Amino acid sequence: MSILSTAGLRRAFLLPLAAGLGGCAALAPPPLPSAAAHALPPGIAAAYVLLGEQGRPVARVLSSAAACPAIEVDGQAQPMRLRAPAATLALRPTAAGADSKPSVFPLLTCEAELAPAARSASVAGYALPLPRAEVQRIAVIGDTGCRLKKADNAYQACNDLQAFPFAAVAAAAAAWQPDLVLHVGDYHYRENPCPEGNAGCADSPWGYGWDAWREDFFRPAAPLLQAAPWVAVRGNHESCARAGQGWWRLLDPRPLQAGRDCNLPADDRLGDYSDPYAVPLGGDSQLLVIDTAATSWRGLKPADTGYERYRATYRRLAQLAAQAPYNLGANHHPIFAVGADRDQQGQRILILGDKGLHDSFGSLNPLFLPENVQAMLSGHVHLWQQLSFSSPHPSQLVAGFSGTAEDTEPLPPLPDPAIAPAPGAVLEHFSAWLDGFGFMGMERGAPGEWRITVFDRQGAVKNRCLLQGRRSQCEQALVR
Repeated sequence: MSILSTAGLRRAFLLPLAAGLGGCAALAPPPLPSAAAHALPPGIAAAYVLLGEQGRPVARVLSSAAACPAIEVDGQAQPMRLRAPAATLALRPTAAGADSKPSVFPLLTCEAELAPAARSASVAGYALPLPRAEVQRIAVIGDTGCRLKKADNAYQACNDLQAFPFAAVAAAAAAWQPDLVLHVGDYHYRENPCPEGNAGCADSPWGYGWDAWREDFFRPAAPLLQAAPWVAVRGNHESCARAGQGWWRLLDPRPLQAGRDCNLPADDRLGDYSDPYAVPLGGDSQLLVIDTAATSWRGLKPADTGYERYRATYRRLAQLAAQAPYNLGANHHPIFAVGADRDQQGQRILILGDKGLHDSFGSLNPLFLPENVQAMLSGHVHLWQQLSFSSPHPSQLVAGFSGTAEDTEPLPPLPDPAIAPAPGAVLEHFSAWLDGFGFMGMERGAPGEWRITVFDRQGAVKNRCLLQGRRSQCEQALVR
């Protein structure tokens, strides 16, 4: 995409923005589906479809039976294969510290790769969602689990649906009827036991086994798992020292390999990384899925394992991006976001992008991403955010606002020429929503164009934006 003059950009961008956004503010929130709408067959704890390399759909079933069930595809029954047996995994060092314990997965993980042309698929009469040839609507969520972390003295009230609203967010996103669900990482947050006497999280499961995965993700996500196929992005909470064992068993769409399962710390150099892949969206667009679970905000040096691994990731990204004129990148750690926190002295500090990716990707390209990546979709920062640049960088959208405790530290007034979310990135348009839970909807427009809506937990509209090429702009700079 060529860089327009300021006047040319204003004419080309703001007029379609006004046309695309006008007259939409009165839309009513969609009705929420009933709990019975996504009831699972006996013995099945979850059934869902993941999209993997080149968009290949994989049906995944978690079963308490002795053997994997059959799947019926276009009226023909066929066996599902066992991905991972029920198991109690040996204790390994984890980020939970002294609270570490063996991870128990009492269910079979079963799967079957589906033909892209399949018209129907079901397990025990339970219909599975199948991909569309051209995706028109994408629901984007991220950072969905309930935070129980001793190191930060952070104990979210998991028993309070207002304080932990992922179930409402998932139901609202399902009612929006997306063609595809994109989760930008961090599914699991229940790492440490709830303190005695804390009613907000009393009796919550904790650790990295199925019981915590069930309550943090699979139970509240049920209506959205039924609504559409998913693209699952890995977050730092799914690294090997955290919930990586569950990630490889439950959510990664590729075949499970011995040693690439996070069970043995000696294999973490393999288990903490995976190659990017592309999911075609139809027409002229595709989604690039990027595993950045093991990057570091402190940065990466050439001697670090991650430095060369992410340089290899960049090279593969460049190859994949060449397959389509327009690319949406999806990773957990935003390259260009602006976050705020307090240091130990109580002073506000800014967190600008991810330095590990700045170091590794930036060593190969000072713009950090291939030219035809038009936007990055990320999480990690617990808020919603949009950033667009006058420099030739892609837009950044952050959707880390779907369940876990929100970031509430106020951001500085932006754009500010003194604040660069990444070296050389000149911020032009900025929008944010702090301390609000919800999901982001993306609807396809003209080639290279996506209309973006920010919804709250009930599905009410909070903001609207337009992405054209690499540039984006929203109706409201600060959502209240």
